[in-house]
Amino acid sequence: MTESEMRSAPYEFPEDSPIEQLEERRHRLERQISQDIKLEPEILLRAKQDFMKIDSAADLELMKDASVDTVDDGFKEREMPMEREYQRVSISGEEKCGVPFTDLVDAAKCVVKALFIREKYINCSLQNFCKTTAHALQDLGMKTLDLGIYEAVPETPVDADAPVHPPVSETHPYDNQDPKNMPPDTGYGCKMVDGVVHVYTKKNNMDKYVSAELDLLYPDLKEYIADMNVMMALIINGPVKSFCYRRLQYLSSKFQMHILLNEMKELAAQKKVPHRDFYNIRKVDTHIHASSCMNQKHLLRFIKRAMKKYPEEIVHIEHGRGQTLKEVFESMNLTAFDLSVDTLDMHADRNTFHRFDKFNAKYNPIGESILREIFIKTDNHIEGKYFAHIIKEVMFDLEESKYQNSELRLSIYGRSRDEWDNLAKWAVKHRVYSDNVRWLVQVPRLFDVYHTKKQLANFQEMLENIFMPLFEVTVNPRSHPELHLFLEHVVGFDSVDDESKPEHHIFNLDSPLPANWTEEDNPPYSYYLYYTYANMSVLNHLRRRRGFHTFVLRPHCGEAGPIHHLVSGFMLSENISHGLLLRKAPVLQYLYYLAQVGIAMSPLSNNSLFLSYHRNPLPEYLSRGLMVSLSTDDPLQFHFTKEPLMEEYSIATQVWKLSSCDMCELARNSVLMSGFSHKAKSYWLGPNYAKEGPESNDIRRTNVPDIRVAYRSETLTEELHLITHAVRTDELDAIDEEDSLTMDSFPGRR
Repeated sequence: MTESEMRSAPYEFPEDSPIEQLEERRHRLERQISQDIKLEPEILLRAKQDFMKIDSAADLELMKDASVDTVDDGFKEREMPMEREYQRVSISGEEKCGVPFTDLVDAAKCVVKALFIREKYINCSLQNFCKTTAHALQDLGMKTLDLGIYEAVPETPVDADAPVHPPVSETHPYDNQDPKNMPPDTGYGCKMVDGVVHVYTKKNNMDKYVSAELDLLYPDLKEYIADMNVMMALIINGPVKSFCYRRLQYLSSKFQMHILLNEMKELAAQKKVPHRDFYNIRKVDTHIHASSCMNQKHLLRFIKRAMKKYPEEIVHIEHGRGQTLKEVFESMNLTAFDLSVDTLDMHADRNTFHRFDKFNAKYNPIGESILREIFIKTDNHIEGKYFAHIIKEVMFDLEESKYQNSELRLSIYGRSRDEWDNLAKWAVKHRVYSDNVRWLVQVPRLFDVYHTKKQLANFQEMLENIFMPLFEVTVNPRSHPELHLFLEHVVGFDSVDDESKPEHHIFNLDSPLPANWTEEDNPPYSYYLYYTYANMSVLNHLRRRRGFHTFVLRPHCGEAGPIHHLVSGFMLSENISHGLLLRKAPVLQYLYYLAQVGIAMSPLSNNSLFLSYHRNPLPEYLSRGLMVSLSTDDPLQFHFTKEPLMEEYSIATQVWKLSSCDMCELARNSVLMSGFSHKAKSYWLGPNYAKEGPESNDIRRTNVPDIRVAYRSETLTEELHLITHAVRTDELDAIDEEDSLTMDSFPGRR
């Protein structure tokens, strides 16, 4: 068709018809592109799509200039004009936050004080503190805790054009069990004093006057309680609550404006990326328990298969006599044909809401604890053989999906010293390992139960059982070879139990030390968390000296119970699981946002136990910019499909109408807060993922538009600037007078 034929007749449209002019401009641009630039057909299609989305003549000119350089050559570096990329909302004027300046200054001081407290504890334990927040605090001129004692372990850099999948190791990590190939003994001695392990240079004589003590940092108990009291006073301060509530409301509204202005641009950016969508981006189930990581149908099929395959295998000792699997089921008057998902009865139902006791009973197949012991325990008569098989089947499913990963929780109870060795031997013997899985160790808060049964004399004995084997294997890996290999794939510690149980004791300076805690009452949550943190901190410094990887603290926190659980979590933990109660604590929610504390949320789990689905605060947290991710918690109790994590995402997307960008952002958050190695994350998210701002993002790997990452980064920076600027304006000397803000060395440093 000639150009004259394409133009409309004068009697059909006026000469200055905007429709006609737009069509002419489109054809002109297409001709120019086809004549001057040799582009692949798919790039030409993108150019047309972009043209249809332009907002103005200026955008047209910008696109003409950019089109010359727009060549998608695999994973080559790209340069994008970030300042022109999306519509920003700015607030101008003297008082931007809508509160009197004096209130702003007072609130800012309190918020800065809380952030310094968190930075102190996170740095002391060698966990990760948000870089953006750290830089904002440094700008205040405060001297932060200098922990440059150790150099970070260098890792092989990942090229920008590297594939999305890390290279798979040719050897199994549990193959090299020869102690001779492990690091040698350092000769250090370890002894627990007042609930915290001390490390000495000589094993034979651990008297501090004879043997030198290693200088391993941990926070002094007095300092922790003082900081805890400061935090508790801060979160109930009226003006601070009002200020934080206003800022959170502002963040919600700002995100809604961002979506109104940029939603189509975010979607267009995602559509431009070849071979990348929500299904094939990396996502990590950041909170899932190993004993319930399979769904009901999977467990049922496995039990039936075991009954047919191993009917004569002795699986249990009853009254001194061995029972075969066949005899166990005969004693229950059951056959393989009788079994169904309904008879297993392991799904949470209406009766478990606010009834954690009934929920715990659901862990028993057919209501029989003996079946739980046989099939989902590591320390039974068959040495966890069946449990290892079913975990490996779950791992195989994850490997088949390629893009799904899990951080499974295994339990250490602290009842005996050999628990760690038994767990490690179970993993190594049955070769329970996958590149898609990392382990966290959960410690149930059940001291009162063990003490009542006379299994433990005092709380320090429980701490020794949990931590002394870890110090021994760090000092001399050859003493526990299986444990040394197993710990290579353990990323952190979790603290679990029903948070809604009443606490009869308040943790203060009058609280008994662990060696003196012989009461029947359970120690409070903050007591458990402090001693777990303090020992982990000492252990991390020792492991860093030896060149081993360190651990992080990621407890269940804020699912129910009193608000001080979230205060302890904010001070001591790198990430938390649940965090539901933040919806009722605006100050803490704002602090969790500013410090970018990771929160692994499980809406389906909460729906059955503590909070109905439509009241879950996850979409609110996400819109405000908190670092949230989706997790499954207990697929055995809450999920129906073979891919529980995808089930979690799909339900959240349908109920809350999440966009593709929201889903990919949640997936990216899950990788960031996970315990997978720096190298693995570099492959999954891009080699610059640890940087700040949009340059940390690689949309070709994450499918998260740079627009969204830039918005999150700029909004966080603005909030931090608002607070630090208010503090600076009121002169820093006023803060320096308050002892709790000084960042000198710990009084507890030895």
